[in-house]
Amino acid sequence: MKSNIKKAEILCIGTELLMGNVINTNAAFIGQKLAQIGIGIYRHTVVGDNSVRLKDALKQAFERVDLVIATGGLGPTEDDISKETAAEFFNLKLIENKDILESLECFFKKSKISMSENNKKQAIVPEDSIILENKNGTAPGYIIKKEISGIEKTLILLPGPPKEMKLMFEKSVIPYLEKLSDEKLVSKEFYFFGIGESSLEDKLKDIINTQTNPTIATYAKEGEVMVRVTASVPNTSESDDYILPIEKIIISRLGEYCYSTHSDGIEGEVVRILKDKKIKFASAESCTGGLISKRITDISGSSSVFECGICAYSNEVKVSTLGVDKSTIDNFTAISKETAIEMAKGIRRISGAQIGVATTGNAGPLDSEGKPVGLVYVAVDSDNFSHVAELNLDRGYTEQRETIRNISASYALNLVRLAAQKF
Repeated sequence: MKSNIKKAEILCIGTELLMGNVINTNAAFIGQKLAQIGIGIYRHTVVGDNSVRLKDALKQAFERVDLVIATGGLGPTEDDISKETAAEFFNLKLIENKDILESLECFFKKSKISMSENNKKQAIVPEDSIILENKNGTAPGYIIKKEISGIEKTLILLPGPPKEMKLMFEKSVIPYLEKLSDEKLVSKEFYFFGIGESSLEDKLKDIINTQTNPTIATYAKEGEVMVRVTASVPNTSESDDYILPIEKIIISRLGEYCYSTHSDGIEGEVVRILKDKKIKFASAESCTGGLISKRITDISGSSSVFECGICAYSNEVKVSTLGVDKSTIDNFTAISKETAIEMAKGIRRISGAQIGVATTGNAGPLDSEGKPVGLVYVAVDSDNFSHVAELNLDRGYTEQRETIRNISASYALNLVRLAAQKF
């Protein structure tokens, strides 16, 4: 009988997480993956390597939900107590699994490392549990099912290291969870640049408020907005039948701002378009300090579309390398639309790329050249599309330098995307 689990809790185990010595990326990854298969997240919890507190966390979680996914504490050391505590919580025996023990012995023999007695601990498993293979490490994962007050509860124990947890989750946990329901959750994401979340939501308010399946939700990030359309559909149905009508409405109203339906950012979309058009771009950066270059080269295959990037931070380099007229800087300052335009033209000229983009501005924290914090000019130059934009990105808080730089780089990449579409 299928259980149709609709919500879960994520329990991350490790004192190093509580102390801030390790950043908890596991919860974000699991939350995103669960949402994609129709399981909502009720709560994230972090607990240290303490059996009493862990049992209390499990008790509280299972009072709220029927599925708990836990990470961490499956290693061979004394403070790895997740498996043992879970067995005690469910009143299960711990037994030796000969297959796991043989696998461990082969692993250490192949690695030419002596296997300690501690490592044999990883072959001790809760009885009647489903064992999940770890292809990136030595600690297996477990699925434990047990009735509590007449309701079946499921605990999935995964290793803490992300490279081990992620592969196990995708290869073993997702297929297991998908089989539990006669329905599946399908979603499509739309990424927007150049419009704020409140304005975007206002244009979609009527369908956001009236649609129950699919549902529509907006999410804001620095300079961008993401809209997720999610539908609950029978396993035998086509998801397009549910999502396509809403997609048509969204694009008809906001298509000019929608840059992609892929999750690798505006830089990923720039690479896709430039590859398709068989053209290249180059960047000249002042206030963004090479951030455009970094973000574009983070995308695999960007070498075929990105010619070069020059970080022209000083006025001298703007003049000597990019060919900005010294009188332009003298008359208008380096933080001006005139300088940005000449920088974009200059990088295009010296690189030979079809598109040149440039940024210059004041990322703070103090006024510069008489220009306020957050004033940025972004220019793009090509045969088919040239444009310069003035951005006022002062958010009124002290530590905003990184935000200003990130939004400026995104704006520059979006201008490259718009220019590429004209070819």
